[in-house]
Amino acid sequence: MKRMFLAGMLVILNLTLTGCGGSSTAPPIITQILSDAVYDGDIAHDTTGTLTITQGNTQSVFAGIDPATGVEFRAFLDFPLSGTGGVPGNAVIGSAFLDIVIDSILPNPLNGSISLRIDLVSFQPPTLIETDFSCTDQPALETITVSIFQADFGHHISIDVTSLMMKAQRLGLPDFQVRILEDLGSFSPGLIEINDTTGAYRYLLAPLLQVSYF
Repeated sequence: MKRMFLAGMLVILNLTLTGCGGSSTAPPIITQILSDAVYDGDIAHDTTGTLTITQGNTQSVFAGIDPATGVEFRAFLDFPLSGTGGVPGNAVIGSAFLDIVIDSILPNPLNGSISLRIDLVSFQPPTLIETDFSCTDQPALETITVSIFQADFGHHISIDVTSLMMKAQRLGLPDFQVRILEDLGSFSPGLIEINDTTGAYRYLLAPLLQVSYF
């Protein structure tokens, strides 16, 4: 329901803005793209240096550092941009939002926040390999940060990824691919679980990219 509400609000806002001053500019097109469950996954790095890749219809992906074990997870989400319901290569991006549902959070309860970094990355074919964990071997094309709070547990959160989508469009990337990892700084370790169900309610719960374009 929240996703339909957000789409409706964007339509109303865009119609209002384009109607100001009698402008004849056409309102933007809004598309919603579910992540590709086949290519979504995560890579875990344990305290011995071992990397473990989990990819393909996993039902959930993890991002952050488990405060109990020290294992670091970096999540990867893949959104196809081509084909029906995608974003044309000549489109001008108006806005882009990543909608995810957080199924679990550690520590719980969370004091303060977990700082996450969201990297735009690109790898084809979109099959994860160990070097994708590394920000050196798989450098970010663009990066934003977001804070996760206790109140986000069990809810949808909407993240403004417009700058990442604009970069992907400028580069002509066939997929919008993000790597989600903890941006430690002065923050304590924390871990989130992102819903990636392939069940009947995937359209409501799985990661979704909403893009408005002209």
